[in-house]
Amino acid sequence: MDLEGGKVEFLWSSKEINAGADKYWPLVLGIAQNNSLNRIVRCSQIMGRSEHEDLTAAQIFYPCMQCADVFFLKADICQLGMDQRKVNVLAREYCDVIKRKNKPQGQEKMSKSGPLSSIFMEDEEAEVNVKIEKVYCPPKLVEENSCLEYIKYLIFPWFKEFTVECGAENGGNKTFKSFEELAADYECGELHPGDLKPALAKSLNKILELVYDRSRPLISWDYQRRARGNAEANRANAPENNSLTAQPIR
Repeated sequence: MDLEGGKVEFLWSSKEINAGADKYWPLVLGIAQNNSLNRIVRCSQIMGRSEHEDLTAAQIFYPCMQCADVFFLKADICQLGMDQRKVNVLAREYCDVIKRKNKPQGQEKMSKSGPLSSIFMEDEEAEVNVKIEKVYCPPKLVEENSCLEYIKYLIFPWFKEFTVECGAENGGNKTFKSFEELAADYECGELHPGDLKPALAKSLNKILELVYDRSRPLISWDYQRRARGNAEANRANAPENNSLTAQPIR
């Protein structure tokens, strides 16, 4: 993504939905009309609920809305967590109803229901540091090593290199120009997780700083909108001013 070149635009889905309500809500209703109540209730897992719980009408309707998002937003990539895979299946089934050939594909992603298991775009530096510190990263093991996967698929494509800062007693700083070079050092024990993790966190924070700077106006807009809504609600619910009048003591 060319964040620095200004080619990336961040959007609030709520704004897109409000602007295209005449297209969004018929889509939601179409999904609801073509599925039974039992079928929709089976998707309640996406909200951290069980289909055996006493769900509100809003909670039952929510899977239809999230399913509609897949089609309405017209995104090239619509990535869902594994805890939301049931709504992805619902979207694929709806494709059969509307005779759509290009169905959404499932892809495993960390779940937002486990905040410490994922790196989010709005995470601050300290949060990223804590999360990376807790990531499974056994010494000398390259396969299925989450830290190394971050470096391979995010850091190297972005920066074209990866620098690890080490003390002089450990050989000093080292810059890797390829993932293969880094993996070889890690596998033989030349590179330790204690040095790898801080370097990974630092690189991720550099990327997220660009994302945060680009999305700051949206965050500010949403905060002001919510603040205005809360202020209006507080005024509407405020009790009348029943002040007491002092009476002289007789």
